Amino acid sequence: MAAGKLGLIAGGGALPLAIAARCEAEGRSVFVVRLSGFADAHLVRYPGVEAGMAEIGKVLSALKKAGCAAVCFAGTVNRPDFKSLKPDLKGATVLPGIIAAATKGDDALLRKILSVFEAEGYAIEGADDILGGETLPARALGRVTPTEAQLADLRKALHVAEKAGELDIGQGAVVCDGLVLAVEAQEGTDAMLARVAGLPADLRGAAGALKGALGKAPKPIQDLRVDMPVMGARTIEMAHAAGLAGVGGVADRLILIDRAAIIAAADRLGLFVWGESR
Repeated sequence: MAAGKLGLIAGGGALPLAIAARCEAEGRSVFVVRLSGFADAHLVRYPGVEAGMAEIGKVLSALKKAGCAAVCFAGTVNRPDFKSLKPDLKGATVLPGIIAAATKGDDALLRKILSVFEAEGYAIEGADDILGGETLPARALGRVTPTEAQLADLRKALHVAEKAGELDIGQGAVVCDGLVLAVEAQEGTDAMLARVAGLPADLRGAAGALKGALGKAPKPIQDLRVDMPVMGARTIEMAHAAGLAGVGGVADRLILIDRAAIIAAADRLGLFVWGESR
């Protein structure tokens, strides 16, 4: 873990909580900027501040006052209606550039936001680095190993996810018996899996006859410091509810939130978790 106090720009989900907890466990000071409407309420236990998405001046001032040396962006944030944002003075100066970048896709938007903080002298740290490299290893994680047919579905799902990523669409896809059932877009992985669960039974697996796979892959164009795919035990639970036989990703390119919990859920439900070497 890098030296210096970390400023954690926290969106929704479990990843910001995991990062804050890791900093605490390793004795690293952390200051959490809780993004209004997204950040988990439990993050209030850490020193920090709540700020709106366009309150860039407030965020930068708070980070400076707290003595942060680096920042990490983590958690889910939905693309806003830019017309409804209420920027502060600094936000108003950078918002036109951010809006212009947003028209080119999520990756361009993220890169523009990162550049604002880098221009202020902050190092950008990836969530995987802070978590000590807790990424998906190559081959099977847990006791279940996929069959060749299941691996074929997973590999096609990863291929589809990567092709979608080239167009800056999303990071995941579901394939069953060679048929693409879903491609992740702005709704996120959980909503995509819920959509798959609602498909006709003859298109997907079911309890006692699981089949198909979820594949998650980083967008080829994205900055992995800020938007590497994430998987937790909830992903396993929802994949099982959708009738899938397993989940997987590109080895070392998928962040694991609570590795032990993921393995326990997969083993209990009989799903495979696979890291595909590239």
